[in-house]
Amino acid sequence: MEIVAVVVVCVLAVAGANLLAPRVRLAAPLLLVAVGVAVSYFPGIPDISVDPEIILVGVLPPLLYAAAVALPAMDFKRDFQAISGLSVVLVVISALLLGLFFMWILPDADYATGVALGAILSPTDALATTTVKRVGAPQRLVTVLSGESLFNDASALVVLRAAIAAMATSVSLLGVAASFAWAIGAAVVVGGAIGWVFIVVRARISNVAVATAVSFTAPYIAYLPAEAMSASGLVAAVAAGLVTGRGAVRRLTAAHRQSDQQTWRTVELLLEGGVFLLMGLELKALVTDVHRSHETVWHAVWPAVIAFFILIVIRWAFVMTLVASIGRRSRRVIAREPLLAQMQDRLGDPDAAADRMTRRFRRRIDRRLADIEYYRTESIGVREGHVVVWAGMRGVVTLAAAQTLPADTPYRSLLVLVAFVVAGGSLIVQGGTLGRFITALNLPDHRADAARERRRLNRVMAGISYEVLTDPAVCGDDSLLARSVETVRDLEAADDDSDEPGVDLLDRRLRNAAEMRRVRRVIIGRQRAELVELRDRGAYSSEALSATLARLDAEELSLDAHRPR
Repeated sequence: MEIVAVVVVCVLAVAGANLLAPRVRLAAPLLLVAVGVAVSYFPGIPDISVDPEIILVGVLPPLLYAAAVALPAMDFKRDFQAISGLSVVLVVISALLLGLFFMWILPDADYATGVALGAILSPTDALATTTVKRVGAPQRLVTVLSGESLFNDASALVVLRAAIAAMATSVSLLGVAASFAWAIGAAVVVGGAIGWVFIVVRARISNVAVATAVSFTAPYIAYLPAEAMSASGLVAAVAAGLVTGRGAVRRLTAAHRQSDQQTWRTVELLLEGGVFLLMGLELKALVTDVHRSHETVWHAVWPAVIAFFILIVIRWAFVMTLVASIGRRSRRVIAREPLLAQMQDRLGDPDAAADRMTRRFRRRIDRRLADIEYYRTESIGVREGHVVVWAGMRGVVTLAAAQTLPADTPYRSLLVLVAFVVAGGSLIVQGGTLGRFITALNLPDHRADAARERRRLNRVMAGISYEVLTDPAVCGDDSLLARSVETVRDLEAADDDSDEPGVDLLDRRLRNAAEMRRVRRVIIGRQRAELVELRDRGAYSSEALSATLARLDAEELSLDAHRPR
């Protein structure tokens, strides 16, 4: 009974924090951490300590999988340079440099122990993505921060695993590099294969609830074989999510996608909120452990403060270098536009080309030109770089990873508390000011461009509707719209002449209603196919395509609801 009561209270706390957060202009995780800390010091509340494997194995795979499904693959590929740099290179550099700092301030700690703590403090939390979205920052920033938070947890844990191994025995730098490459590469292959298999299998399951239930196993089925191969299970879960998100539009029905979105959104809400609440609840136990090791909280606070500033400086230097590199690469890509435009004109319409290879080559050129337009309009400059720097807050993964340190690690209790202070401090300092920081930078407002893009896409969809409605193969020799209007006029005339419309007119109305639903399904099918084609060409932003696809899904579900039983 006590466990049931605790679960109920936690769920209500998560729900309440998410309802209250917009009113007080704070992120819900910040409120949950504060509530957890306050509750942990209530009289009679025992020290709470949770096995970190519950977080690393039980919670992270589904959270990362769900976030990966929602991340547009097109945007991920376009910003792969920035995402890979932040989630892999920056994590490694941060861990190595922080290792020197901790080795210097902790007399009994060797470099491997310092690197282990550096790896623990390196990964950022996905909380920043929510704040960036809320203040209306450019979509490209959202993509970069989302992609970073997907992969840097796995990178940090791989570095941590290597550092812990080095603490027990000597390992070569070449061996560590080979292990790191295997952990990432093998995980991508395994996760991608699992994601594809799950899409194929779920497409054959007509029961929407069953298909959604099956999706709950995907992150774990990707995670387990990857870990058995000494690869990163978290990267495998992310890879499975990316493949699933890309294939869902082609293979799954609107009902499947709607069920997945709503269900996984709830799962994310509860899991993410639960781990932040747990993070606050564990503070008292961490402080108690530090006192038992004959140290004080101050011994954890001042190293944590210095480490926090070191992380900010390292991140600033790396991000500014990355911004300059992205700018140079964008200029090189944009310089190819005239040549690509000439090639596009010579090849003509890709749909009219008889040769399949020619059509495929033309689509690739279209995608490159769309990428050029993306880099031109959604540029990442110094101001955007400052947002990326300040958005690098730490979270619950840092605390969970710290608790995986071996029991015989020097200063273990102190190191875990240092991790908590860094994570909690960054959530409060950076998370509490990120919204105002972004507003003060006055980033370029792309909402007008986005509105124009949506109008262009709506015209494309309207053109498809017209083609279907005037297509004799679909609507017959007569215009379906003209016949529908004629029926309405006949019904109005019948209503004027008598109290009840004639039976023959009712039959015509019912037949026309059923026919309109059939034709509307044809329109939705063609419009969805066109959206997939436009996505593959990169002709429109993922935001505009996703919004239009969601509208088509809603219309299809409405048609299903009015289907005669």
